[in-house]
Amino acid sequence: MFFIASKLLSFILKPLSWIILCFVASLFWKRVEIKKFFFRAGVVLLIIFTNPWISETTMHWWETDPILISSLKTHDVAIVLSGVTNDYYPHDRVHYNKGADRVLHTIQLYKAGKIDHILISGGSGLVMNTNHDVESENLRKTMLLAGVPDSVITLETKSRNTHENAQNSARILTQKFSGQKFLLVTSAFHMKRAIGCFEKEGLKVKAFPVDFYTTEEPFEIDALVPSIEALQLWQILFKEWFGIIVYKITGYI
Repeated sequence: MFFIASKLLSFILKPLSWIILCFVASLFWKRVEIKKFFFRAGVVLLIIFTNPWISETTMHWWETDPILISSLKTHDVAIVLSGVTNDYYPHDRVHYNKGADRVLHTIQLYKAGKIDHILISGGSGLVMNTNHDVESENLRKTMLLAGVPDSVITLETKSRNTHENAQNSARILTQKFSGQKFLLVTSAFHMKRAIGCFEKEGLKVKAFPVDFYTTEEPFEIDALVPSIEALQLWQILFKEWFGIIVYKITGYI
């Protein structure tokens, strides 16, 4: 029920939804003062949420700081959170979204000798059609193609959200890798919530953020030009912030 509700709430977490609702209200509300209020609110929200400088500055503040691979100490197990593939056609290959860095950077860590074992955590992120390949199996296929031995990969195939990632992974790590050093690999914007979930399960993990949305590039004039990408960044941030609030209320972190 919690999983389905989280999907349904995604609509209200999109700034574009707020903007559309404001303009729709300004069209159909009868009182002139209220019509003007909603129209002005829609314009202000549109200006703010499509401004790249505002969105990128906020995302940069929120993302966990990057870590150089060369500066990283060796860890026994890298815990890789899934949620980065798509159920697209044709089904004879794995289709990734931007979060593919979770897989690619883990492969680099293994090749660099920074991790000895890999635990991939994730089942199906779909509300319907959950019979397709689970996320962790898709990530495993890519790692095998890159030359990572199957013997160093463990799958956790039941999780559908970050709380379950931590809960189910903790069982495996406690049974098979007790007392060892763990490295958590997930997107930089998602790391704070993920760390909180794993610590709640009693696991001490080192953060290795990947999949960054911001860079160290200096400010450019293009940052003032409205863009759809700015809206997308806000959508990611609002979803993550809402997730943290809900997880705190439910005791998941």
